[in-house]
Amino acid sequence: MTDDYLSRIGKLIRDARQHRGWTQSQLAEALGTSQSAVNRIERGNQNISLEMIARIGEALDSEIVSLGYAGPMHLRVVGGRRLSGAIDVKTSKNACVALLCATLLNAGRTTLRRVARIEEVYRILEVLGSIGVRTRWINDGADLEIVPPAELDLEAMDTEAARRTRSVIMFLGPLLHRMDRFRIPYAGGCDLGTRTVQPHMTALRHFGLEVTATDGMYHSHVDRSVAPTRAIVLTERGDTVTENALLAAARHDGVTVIRNASSNYMVQDLCFFLEELGVKVEGVGTTTLTVHGVAHIDRDVDYSPSEDPVEAMSLLAAAVITESELTIRRVPVEFLEIELAVLEEMGLDHERGHEYPADNGRTRLVDLTVRPSKLQAPIDKIHPMPFPGVNIDNVPFFAAIAAVAQGSTLIHDWVYDNRAIYLTELNRLGAHVKLLDPHRVLVEGPTRWRSAEMMCPPALRPAVVVLLAMMAAPGTSVLRNVYVINRGYEDLAERLNSIGAQIETFRDI
Repeated sequence: MTDDYLSRIGKLIRDARQHRGWTQSQLAEALGTSQSAVNRIERGNQNISLEMIARIGEALDSEIVSLGYAGPMHLRVVGGRRLSGAIDVKTSKNACVALLCATLLNAGRTTLRRVARIEEVYRILEVLGSIGVRTRWINDGADLEIVPPAELDLEAMDTEAARRTRSVIMFLGPLLHRMDRFRIPYAGGCDLGTRTVQPHMTALRHFGLEVTATDGMYHSHVDRSVAPTRAIVLTERGDTVTENALLAAARHDGVTVIRNASSNYMVQDLCFFLEELGVKVEGVGTTTLTVHGVAHIDRDVDYSPSEDPVEAMSLLAAAVITESELTIRRVPVEFLEIELAVLEEMGLDHERGHEYPADNGRTRLVDLTVRPSKLQAPIDKIHPMPFPGVNIDNVPFFAAIAAVAQGSTLIHDWVYDNRAIYLTELNRLGAHVKLLDPHRVLVEGPTRWRSAEMMCPPALRPAVVVLLAMMAAPGTSVLRNVYVINRGYEDLAERLNSIGAQIETFRDI
């Protein structure tokens, strides 16, 4: 077979495996082969017989070879429909990937409940599986069990999967305790412009980590004689930077103080998980964290990450843009309070139920009902701030909401180099979004939405914003190559269909 056909077949097998909810290790076990062999097959780096293809198809209950091949996934949206009923918010993508990285701290078994079944999680699972970590979906695919090996095989790392997610940068914190020298690939993920990793390096240098970046890899060396002698002051109050510092501090045998720390939702979930591992963390929810590290962690732990406030904002925006009445259940309200306050000033008609705890016992949830509202543009600009300000990932949704409000709204996305540019894609659906500079757009509303066929923006949140606008636009729209949406949302099209949307998934023949 040619390399092209091997790559196509490998991609088909990978897609079928992920649809089944299996890891590479589980497929290898079913086939009586090694995980590394499955990895090579899926990457198109190994010749494969028709008999093996048939065995794989039988194991995965999938017709691997058929006419055509699995190209990019697209969405066909019949818009102009009202949503109704109720929908539950899924667990947090960003918390789940941080917790998966954190399992590298633990020599024992970790069980994570209701893990988000998304591409970002699959990529991290592929990386973990390739270095020897055994993972499997349990309880009909609802939960995830993670068991680390005695020794990690970093030379066998699936670099292709690692390059497709920025989350791999959070391997640095745990790995610096396990080996003196190691390397990981450059972090990938969304196309959001230049995002420096220097704050990570600055924070982790306190634990003796020195990193040289060459040939697409971070080459790491750990000096065991170096340990924090004073508080670590983060040069950026970033979520992943804070998480990396926490992961490093968790197995430092001493007390580490982290200042200018993010107190966002995924950081809090990580702190709660570290406490389950026996690591005491003081100051959760503030910008100063005091970590009482443990040199060796070997515990069987069971943890439930909380719900995703950005998904909750997505569903709220879907209701607003389509002028629908919708109940969104299990909303982590403390991470949406500023957004709700802004929307209330704009005229949003909504009702909150009584608060109740998430499954982690710590995060506050409410059920939120949104009703059709006559919105006015906010007086002040919409801009993100570290928690408890407007979440940076929620800013794009305000562009679509502003498009249905009366008046002009200035949106200032100062964090990312070029994400605001993608918001101008709404113009193809009838919006009036003027790009002032790479960080600022001016949105004029209200909008008479119209259908269109277009490529999916390469950034997660703007991509979902375009999808939501298509749901409001009368007629049939097509959004092509939606891999980036699958990175961050589980079965989004199907779940939106359950509350009245009409979205069809298809591939080119």
